[in-house]
Amino acid sequence: MIQRFLARHRHIILYGLSLALLLVLLKWLEWRFIVIDRAIEIYSGAIAVVFTGLGIWLALKLGRPKWKTVIVEKEVYVTRETSIASSIAVDERELARLGISPRELEVLQLMAEGLSNQEIATRLFVSLNTIKTHTGNIFAKLDVRRRTQAVEQARKLNLIHQKGSPESRIFAVPSQNHPKV
Repeated sequence: MIQRFLARHRHIILYGLSLALLLVLLKWLEWRFIVIDRAIEIYSGAIAVVFTGLGIWLALKLGRPKWKTVIVEKEVYVTRETSIASSIAVDERELARLGISPRELEVLQLMAEGLSNQEIATRLFVSLNTIKTHTGNIFAKLDVRRRTQAVEQARKLNLIHQKGSPESRIFAVPSQNHPKV
């Protein structure tokens, strides 16, 4: 436990020890050079050297990036089922009345399939925060507070299809023998 504390706070401890060493050095120099006329110049020089070293250390410490960029490439399959799924008619008047965008409708459909926000973000190739924004917009437009209420309300308004209906089975995972895009 002590080793973990020392490892975590190593820079703080080193900084404190260096300040203590500087204080001891300055006290020694004070006694040593107090009678010499050039004491101020020596103190100023010592302080300048210490702060120069501290500035270099901070620049090196803060200059390093804290994250690493990773590029992920994924294959996307275009299937006949996907094109059929996009042509299924939902209640367009209700969509227009509520002001639900096509992307929000897509997020709502994936919510109905039981996917988490992270899974929806991965499937739609967007960030998690974008999905959270769409989810919040859906909740506001449907006047609900939870995902289950949103799915239930959307099914009542015929915005998404009932579980087990032929239309909902179209969204099944496609097989691997489809052409790549």
